[in-house]
Amino acid sequence: MDKAIQLDGLTKFYGETRALHSVDLTVQSGEVFGYLGPNGSGKTTTIRMLFDLIRPTTGKATVLGLDSRTDTREIRRRVDYLPGDISLYDRMTGYNLISYLANLRGGVDWDYMMQLTRRFDCDLRARIGTLSRGNRQKLGLIQAFMSRPELIIMDEPTAGLDPLMQHEFYTLVEEFKAQGGTIFISSHFIPEVERI
Repeated sequence: MDKAIQLDGLTKFYGETRALHSVDLTVQSGEVFGYLGPNGSGKTTTIRMLFDLIRPTTGKATVLGLDSRTDTREIRRRVDYLPGDISLYDRMTGYNLISYLANLRGGVDWDYMMQLTRRFDCDLRARIGTLSRGNRQKLGLIQAFMSRPELIIMDEPTAGLDPLMQHEFYTLVEEFKAQGGTIFISSHFIPEVERI
């Protein structure tokens, strides 16, 4: 099996404050990996370094065999990301946002995207600013899965979802894994990680 994510001695300091200390980690391709830790333990910091949104103080990260610092464009082409603090364009409708993101990606399978929309019972006609937290999260999940990337990285993916939608999410994760996809889920919630 190839390595989807490899961290070697990954460390991050903000001045004197240590956010992450010498993390070694391997996620195999085709694996669903739960990255568990309390709030403030460096989970989001780790994810941001995978996308070169912040730079490590020391250490190295590779994603799909690509260097997280020098191959950022290729990583972003092959990986989708759902942040824990999802921020969307409030004036857009869900459909406008999905269309915009699909065009940035170079297109998506619209039948599959609509299938995801039905599964998550998501109204794409509503303006994002009018949506509840759970409905925003469903929109975020649709955008993470819709391009069928090789790897999806998610930070607290079930936040705001009701139990029925959580069940649908876990089913989708199982299907994605069965098709050879890799998922990295960061969470502080033990049942969320145990479920995967």
